Amino acid sequence: MVLWYHQEMSEQKSICSLFSLGKIEMLRSCSYCGKIHDKKIICPQKKNAIRKHQCKSNDKENKFRWSGVWKRKAEEIKKRDRYLCQACLRQGYLEIHDLSVHHIVKLRDDFDRRLDNDNLITLCRSHHEQAETGAIEAAVLHAWAMEQERKNV
Repeated sequence: MVLWYHQEMSEQKSICSLFSLGKIEMLRSCSYCGKIHDKKIICPQKKNAIRKHQCKSNDKENKFRWSGVWKRKAEEIKKRDRYLCQACLRQGYLEIHDLSVHHIVKLRDDFDRRLDNDNLITLCRSHHEQAETGAIEAAVLHAWAMEQERKNV
């Protein structure tokens, strides 16, 4: 959500001219709570998110996600999948934005499979969330990953 704040509401000027003069500023909703905050205030939910991230930064799964090995493997899988969401592709769409590589078997369930090509698939944000919640079954994702592997042999 975007809101505009005008310092001198009585002026009859266009939004563009007021913006360029510094008399109007664009306010955005907080990505942590959705509310509008003054720039000087740090959202309490942001503080919680930072704390949560700092706590997670010590576990091996999180360390792996930021490693060069993972970044190279994720790029390899995206290239294998032609930089397309494999779920969208099978529904007749070509989604190329907001792509990430999904672990079909979660890292915490089997850390040893973290770099296995048949355990990795490229998905858009929407389908990645569906895969995480189980709305797209792991068996289906695994079949798609195997199909992609056979195509690239």
